[in-house]
Amino acid sequence: MPRQVGFVIGSLRKDSHNRKLANALIRLGPPDFNFKELRIGDLPLYDQDEDRSQAPEVQRLKSELRGVDAVMFVTPEYNRSIPGVLKNAIDHASRPYGQNAWAGKPAGVIGASIGALSTAVAQSHLRTILAYLDMPVLGQPEAYIHVRDGFFDEAGNIANPESKKFLHGWMDKYVAWVKRLTA
Repeated sequence: MPRQVGFVIGSLRKDSHNRKLANALIRLGPPDFNFKELRIGDLPLYDQDEDRSQAPEVQRLKSELRGVDAVMFVTPEYNRSIPGVLKNAIDHASRPYGQNAWAGKPAGVIGASIGALSTAVAQSHLRTILAYLDMPVLGQPEAYIHVRDGFFDEAGNIANPESKKFLHGWMDKYVAWVKRLTA
């Protein structure tokens, strides 16, 4: 039975580097893994007063999370942390207390940026959050992808052979991690 992996893109921008990275990574995934984007852009702002009557979009996200074996987070870094839209989605799907839809899902964390530090600080913050949510997170290799002109080819694939080799290695490790934890 194929493993179901949900992926969350921490950017809403249609042409974001992280959307391109997510799509390129999926193409590097094995045939026995199915990838599904867990959309987060339509969620209302989290409000604890709404926990007893969560919006249909929140219920959809939580239902989709229950249907996947693992989650891959592909996120930019905003102001040395994770984007607000990603934190909003994390908060929604972890609430109300005792109904955390993220719990137990093996997680992979990766991100791309044009900045020299890439997404190192955001990933550190995200890993702290995921640990609290009881998500085992792939520790190595860490992947802070520095995107420059020509990183992606016209078809959205990784253009540089060394970068492609590194990302293929990251995907191989993530796949092995998910297989081990969901066996």
